[in-house]
Amino acid sequence: MAAARAKLSAGLIMYRGFPALEVFLVHPGGPFFAKKDLGAWSIPKGLVEPDEEPRLAALREFSEEVGLPVTGELLELGSVTQKGGKRVSAWAFAGDAPAGYMPASNSFEIEWPPRSGHMRSFPEVDRAEFFPVELARQKLIAAQVPLLDRLLEQLSR
Repeated sequence: MAAARAKLSAGLIMYRGFPALEVFLVHPGGPFFAKKDLGAWSIPKGLVEPDEEPRLAALREFSEEVGLPVTGELLELGSVTQKGGKRVSAWAFAGDAPAGYMPASNSFEIEWPPRSGHMRSFPEVDRAEFFPVELARQKLIAAQVPLLDRLLEQLSR
């Protein structure tokens, strides 16, 4: 069971302003993504721990990466599979963030520069912003774009 969960992540899409919908996305921190923009952003998400319910993992990860409260109903958006095989389960909720909000996310350590022997700490998330849906489609990792379509479909009912 743990091996099956090893490639499962769960996350939340915070949205505001329907029908002029905007979605809240995060940009991964660290040197590998420093100069990447289009196709590099993600929904706030993270790995589901063994024996953890994906919905609860999504709530935990949003809190850890973004630090904002999750209020109201969670809309289930299903899951998508990313390029490397990781499956991402997602939910959405209506919410907001203060203008210019910068998340105080967790950090991770890696050897940087590579083979230098120096360990450096980087934030998991270095930026977070609301984007209109059409721009979000360009910013998001391609495999996560169908989650936007599912959100629009649910909100249009």
